[in-house]
Amino acid sequence: MKTISLLNLKGGVAKSFTSVNMAYELWRRGNRVLLWDNDKQGNLSKAFEQYEAEQAAPAARILSGDWQNPEEMIQATDYEGIDIITSNLSLFGAAWNLVRDGGGDMTGRYRSFVKASINNQTEDCICERYDYCIIDNPPDIGINVVNALGMTDEVIVPVKIDENSLEGLDIVAGQIEDAKALNPSLTLKGVLITIYQNTDGEAAGLEWLRQEWDNAESRHYRQYKVLGRIRYSAKVAENSFVKKPIYEYSPCCGAAQDYKHFVTSYTGIGR
Repeated sequence: MKTISLLNLKGGVAKSFTSVNMAYELWRRGNRVLLWDNDKQGNLSKAFEQYEAEQAAPAARILSGDWQNPEEMIQATDYEGIDIITSNLSLFGAAWNLVRDGGGDMTGRYRSFVKASINNQTEDCICERYDYCIIDNPPDIGINVVNALGMTDEVIVPVKIDENSLEGLDIVAGQIEDAKALNPSLTLKGVLITIYQNTDGEAAGLEWLRQEWDNAESRHYRQYKVLGRIRYSAKVAENSFVKKPIYEYSPCCGAAQDYKHFVTSYTGIGR
């Protein structure tokens, strides 16, 4: 199972929307996908109509260590082959309690979960049941995000091009470097440009990212590879009420086509 974290310390950059549509495109290519809502706002859970406000969410229980059978923490979606670990505000309390109480392994809770045996069958664990795990992280570096980075193979940073977002990339890269102390195999895969409008300013920002990637004298050299570009589409706002991947709602819109092309480029497999 390859684990991908969507991470940016700035909100409003389409992390959850990217998680939904990346999972859908991977699934369309025959992959089994586990989605992990690691944000207390629960936007990813809401997108699949699995949000439950009243009870302790599976993501919170995993962080607290309050589980026995891993299967019980995972819910099916309407897409056979896409499952989800849901979240709600209880994740905030679980993170707070873990930091306050200390003790034990605070940073390996998620990693232990995916490697735990199912029904005491040592040859079967969560990480063997899926091809991909996509983690939708909040715009901060709390203990839940540290746990996510501890089990992540690759980080993708969704970026909406503006001056503040581009400046924040250095902070994200620094946090990823720090997390390598827990997970040496952690890799910053690159940035995914989201909500892109072809204005002079955004075109200049995109060109800057591409030039820095190729400039051997830059301190950003080989750091911020541009993985793809997702165009702005009014259909995305409409789609939030429909609760479907954008390709199913409006397959011809720019965003739907761009997510399709992005995952094709990312995996090397088309559909």
